[in-house]
Amino acid sequence: MTDIYEHSLEGLETPEEAAYEVRAAESALWTGGRLLMAIFAMAFAALAFAYFYLRSANSEGLWRPHGITAPSADGSAIMAFTVAAAVASMYAIQRLRRGALLDWEVSAWVALLAGIVALGLQIWELTDLSFFPGSSGYSSVFIGWTVLNIGTLFAGCYWTETVLVRHLRLRRAHAEEGGGGGALLMPRITRINLVSQAHFWVFIAVVGLFFWVFFYLAI
Repeated sequence: MTDIYEHSLEGLETPEEAAYEVRAAESALWTGGRLLMAIFAMAFAALAFAYFYLRSANSEGLWRPHGITAPSADGSAIMAFTVAAAVASMYAIQRLRRGALLDWEVSAWVALLAGIVALGLQIWELTDLSFFPGSSGYSSVFIGWTVLNIGTLFAGCYWTETVLVRHLRLRRAHAEEGGGGGALLMPRITRINLVSQAHFWVFIAVVGLFFWVFFYLAI
């Protein structure tokens, strides 16, 4: 057995029990990734409801007084790097499925770097606003979305970083055992984790695109 859980399963009595533990771990990773997206989706849905409700109510004309809009240049840069992270993550999975491990590593690091840049820009944007939080319905919902988007970007970056670091540790351990770093076969469980984090980046990009239109194009 060549996966990461090999040593933890040595004490099991039968191969059937070991196989069951591996299947359970794979199912937990698959389900956990989808549940994470569902949790964030509900939070974003609440923000979308607040956006359309306050916009339609427009009490005393305080939804978006004087046509205030978040900095379009900042928003476009954040969106571009978020999409780049999602594209690089999906490309990394495609290369991994074809056995190009080095291509996967490079693409995954590119995705992580793009995500970190997007996260940094989203935080920095809070210092570049022309309005104060709570000054209007638009500004209140925008600040709420910004904070939530920071959380999702951080989650995506952290997830990608942990997968990369774990892979590097496995490769080093494999090389120290005399197998050679380039010959490491990536465990199935790690592959499932990789696919889940790539889908999470796509989720971040799709949701970010909708809110980019709402806030930065101010439709």
